[in-house]
Amino acid sequence: MSNQCLVVTSRNVLLPGSDQLEPATITVNIDTGKITDIQTVYAERSPGGEATFIDAGDKFVLPGLVDAHVHLNEPGRTDWEGFWTGTRAAVAGGITTVVDMPLNSIPPTTTLRNLEIKRQTAQGQCWADVGFWGGVIPGNQGDLKPLVAAGVKGFKCFLIESGVEEFPSVSEHDLHAHMQELQDQSTVLLFHAELEDDSCSVQNHEKHDQTAYQTFLSSRPQELEVNAISLITVLQEKYNSLRCHIVHLSASSALPIIRAARSRGLNLTVETCFHYLCLSADDIPHGRPEFKCCPPIRSKSNRDALWEALIDGTIDCVVSDHSPCVAELKKFEEGNIMTAWGGINSLGFGLSLLWTEGQKRGISLGQIIRWTSEETAKHAGISSFKGRLSVGHDGDLVIWDPAAEFKVSKEHFHFKNKFSAYEGMALNGVVQQTVLRGRVAYDRTQNGFDGLTPIGKLL
Repeated sequence: MSNQCLVVTSRNVLLPGSDQLEPATITVNIDTGKITDIQTVYAERSPGGEATFIDAGDKFVLPGLVDAHVHLNEPGRTDWEGFWTGTRAAVAGGITTVVDMPLNSIPPTTTLRNLEIKRQTAQGQCWADVGFWGGVIPGNQGDLKPLVAAGVKGFKCFLIESGVEEFPSVSEHDLHAHMQELQDQSTVLLFHAELEDDSCSVQNHEKHDQTAYQTFLSSRPQELEVNAISLITVLQEKYNSLRCHIVHLSASSALPIIRAARSRGLNLTVETCFHYLCLSADDIPHGRPEFKCCPPIRSKSNRDALWEALIDGTIDCVVSDHSPCVAELKKFEEGNIMTAWGGINSLGFGLSLLWTEGQKRGISLGQIIRWTSEETAKHAGISSFKGRLSVGHDGDLVIWDPAAEFKVSKEHFHFKNKFSAYEGMALNGVVQQTVLRGRVAYDRTQNGFDGLTPIGKLL
């Protein structure tokens, strides 16, 4: 083993436990990929020897982000996305680890065999490190423990139709069998938390304008999320050793239920998404299906309440829920938001989105990194080696220019299908370089990927 190392120095480094940037010099052993030393000084010159030296000057050095909610869709729907394009989009946005959802690939990650198919497909294609969530569907409770043993980070289920037939939703009756199986395991159960009942269901609204965002918004009311989260907390009373997690919370009216559950000691965690924090239903034009996702983007006042919950810790972390599809499924020509596929293309824009919106709200960079790196790593069970700049952790870091401005356009999209709800937005903060385990994975000065090869590992 050689002593080759990477040394990165900057006057503005975000170290753990601090919201303040400070001078620091970080050394990463390239063979192990681990941070071996952090000195809280700015190094004026290279240490020499076998070291590769990066002087970031006044640019910020941050931990690599962990996006714990991404649909890479491979194998099976590789015209929607794939490991190659999805992970390139990730590292271009400073994300060094993604955790792939069990759908919309074919097959879904619901058995050990299907996990192995997915892992084999991913080999050699990943520009970021990639972990995997397993899936909970009716009747697969016998597959769960083998998936835990094989390294999945947890399991996702739907309480409402998922949109793809190979990943059916589960009932309360189904969940008892799955939660019984998982309650003694070191894992987590993730819920797409929308639930129909006799008093509240998804509405077609066929007589209303199918191109109006308000038609879609009123078709999926907040009560669907309230119903689901109420059921989840009831189930948790019975299976209290199993952590449960709400994915992509959109409804602020569910926050009191979450707070009450936490006050009773229930092991419940919650994420929200960049689009719920940075977009508003009030501003979405007619005939723009790229803004459709489930649950929906809601009002400005709802957005403000989500920000308050994030700041006070009710919401733990922020993820992309990058859920792409081909352009035909978005129904751009007719602008029919009711029949379009629901999902926001966003992988790689989260840091700039939260920084731009957060500056209007007095949010610190330390808070943003806590929500998108530390807490997401903790949620995915990888915080012992990801999510912070600490000795012994992976040398995943981002060199970032917080002052740079750009207008989002197709040339910024490294994901496969080149459309997004964010197109045309003016954002602040640009990734200059992304380092994965001590090796450069993205370099904006070299057209992003010139001369580089994918070095991502499967976690």
